Amino acid sequence: MNERIYIAEDEDNIRETVRTFLESEGYLVNDYTNGDALFEEYQKNPCDLVILDVMMPGSSGFEITKKLRSISTVPIIILTARDSELDYAAGINLGSDDYFTKPFSAISLVMRVKAMLRRVRLDQEAMQYGTSEDLKFSDVIIQRKIMEVRVGDEILDLTPTEYNLLVHLLVNQDRAVSRRELLDEVWGFSAEVETRACDDTVRRLRKKLSSSRIRIENIWGFGFRVVEE
Repeated sequence: MNERIYIAEDEDNIRETVRTFLESEGYLVNDYTNGDALFEEYQKNPCDLVILDVMMPGSSGFEITKKLRSISTVPIIILTARDSELDYAAGINLGSDDYFTKPFSAISLVMRVKAMLRRVRLDQEAMQYGTSEDLKFSDVIIQRKIMEVRVGDEILDLTPTEYNLLVHLLVNQDRAVSRRELLDEVWGFSAEVETRACDDTVRRLRKKLSSSRIRIENIWGFGFRVVEE
């Protein structure tokens, strides 16, 4: 079954170009000129991935990301015309999975979409056929069969990217993990990728793990490792 993608972008040429490239890869695409229409449709008919422009009539892409994250873990890619560290961090902290600054290559966006959806399929297969063995580290328990993360009696609300990042760190808890490895294994995109996505997702995950006894430690110039406080 082909995955369905929703796009909200008020610039006609960008929206139509992205739609054309995605449809050429076999994806089913619904496009909207504003995020409010996209969110209204998503509530009735959820899709497999969402692409959102930041600046649109009505609610901004950030506001729609926040609304989507309140009801879903659907992968979200943010598009913006502003190359701002603050905008980037805002999108990641609200729960987006990736970020493109205009102008961007439609081919690169399609490659990123393919990588994200491939990761989602792998996660679904792991839930159905994969190991049921729990991961444990300090007071954190991951039930991989149902993709549930617990700190004591508390269930953490993680996005798929945050979940996969934590799983990879715990599976490799005996060593430091490089940013490149995380980008390859978690984001599934082997070409050159901005490391901000990795760093800001780690930062967001740290906040969600604040009630636990584990800490994600920076390894300067290399990556991260998980340790017990």
